[in-house]
Amino acid sequence: MSDDIEALARRVVEANARGDRQVALAESCTGGLVSAALTEIPGSSRVLDRGFVTYSNEAKMELLGVSSEIIETFGAVSIACVWAMAQGALERSQADVAVAISGVAGPDGGTELKPVGTVVFARVTRGQAGDPEGELRNFGSVGRAEIRRQATLCALELLLP
Repeated sequence: MSDDIEALARRVVEANARGDRQVALAESCTGGLVSAALTEIPGSSRVLDRGFVTYSNEAKMELLGVSSEIIETFGAVSIACVWAMAQGALERSQADVAVAISGVAGPDGGTELKPVGTVVFARVTRGQAGDPEGELRNFGSVGRAEIRRQATLCALELLLP
C-alpha cells in the first residue's frame, strides 16, 4: 500500500470513528482496493460496514439493484450507474454513507466518449435529501495501476466527513 493511500485511509478511519459513522463501498474498477486500504488501518472495524466488489454488470444488478435500463442507457461508467451503486450499497448495509466507483482502467475498453482513465464516483448519505453527489474524473492514459491508485485516493477523500 502506498504511503499516500495509507495516510488518507488512516484519516478516513479516525474521522469516521470520531463521528461514530460507518461506511460502505461499491467498487468496480478499483476491485476492492478502497476496502483493502481501510482494513489496513487498526480500528477500521468500527468504520467499515461492508464492501461490494461488483466488477461485472450482472454483479451491479444482482448485488446492488442497479437496473439494466441504467446500464443499457448510460453504461456502467456513468454518474447514473455509480449513484445507483452507492444507493444500493447504502440500502443493503448498516452504513451511514456509501461511495461507489466505476471506470475504465485500461489498457482496453476506452471509447471516444469514455477514454481509458475515465472514472466516476458517487456518494450517498443516509437520510440526506437532495440531488446525489457525483463526479467524473479523467486521469488520462497513465497505466492501469496508476488509474486505480488515483481512483482509490479520490474514493477515500469522499469518505471523509
